[in-house]
Amino acid sequence: MLLRRIVAGLAAIVLVAEAAVLVLVHVVLGRTTANQSMSIAGSDPDVMSKATYALGAVMGAFLLLCAVLLAVAAVRDLGPGRVARVVLIAAAVVHGVLGALAVGLAGWGVFAAVMLIFCLIVLSLTLYAVRGTGEGRLGEVTPTGP
Repeated sequence: MLLRRIVAGLAAIVLVAEAAVLVLVHVVLGRTTANQSMSIAGSDPDVMSKATYALGAVMGAFLLLCAVLLAVAAVRDLGPGRVARVVLIAAAVVHGVLGALAVGLAGWGVFAAVMLIFCLIVLSLTLYAVRGTGEGRLGEVTPTGP
């Protein structure tokens, strides 16, 4: 089906862009924290800036993993396996929570962007839903025989 390949490919592209933006934001926040020697309740500014860099790297890597899983699903036109599905569901949950926080902290424009990504992930998962029609999924061996 062409629609699910397009949605999964578009979701992969958007997740790569989101990963790049989030890493850039965390680099800026980490540098700002280090340059201004900011601390919260007596925390060490160096630890805070390094933790910000680490969080940006982890978030970027997670989003890139999700993008790779969706790109593989789009290229092969097979639904993600169990582990990949769990990773993508976790990404959808994270985007739901970020969307709820974005309304109050960053405004409706950011909320709309996060919800667009959320919808692409969920739509990719539902378009590749397991059906009883014998369609295989990535990473699964389908039995043959009577």
